[in-house]
Amino acid sequence: MNTKKIEEVMFQNLEFLIRLAYYYVKDLQVAEDIVQEVFIKFYNNKSKYENRGELKAFLTKMTVNKSKDYLKSWAYRKIQLQNKLFLSAFEIIHDELVRIDEQTIIADAILELPLKQREVLIYYYFHEMTIVAVASLLSIPESTVKSRLRRGKEILRNQLKGIEWEVLLNE
Repeated sequence: MNTKKIEEVMFQNLEFLIRLAYYYVKDLQVAEDIVQEVFIKFYNNKSKYENRGELKAFLTKMTVNKSKDYLKSWAYRKIQLQNKLFLSAFEIIHDELVRIDEQTIIADAILELPLKQREVLIYYYFHEMTIVAVASLLSIPESTVKSRLRRGKEILRNQLKGIEWEVLLNE
């Protein structure tokens, strides 16, 4: 794969991969760093990539793995601890601003879900992947994907009382 082809691959997948990493880590700068690391690793090991599958799926899997590695890292835990200490030390009372845009409210609620439910909902509803495709991507049984979808929607239904999201209305 030549440099021109790699630049094209990066341009085509950059926004998608940053958004995907952001869904995991909830920090845009960290998401951009993760995607940069993915492209560097891909570039350095391009000779090892075999065209057995779709390149986007390969890059997606690399991004998911890097994001999960970050969530397990000491740096992430340290930042989380610092944030908790800062918030508890100053006892900041955060007044919720009135939000007009329902999509923003729903997106925020989804980002608050536990990782297992969040990733399944994002793939299924926002990336319009089938249950089979989600199960394959995450290497889990289809029944687990269905359970996580159901549980995620239950949590969202409780969080979003009064908001009409068509996904929650039909069930």
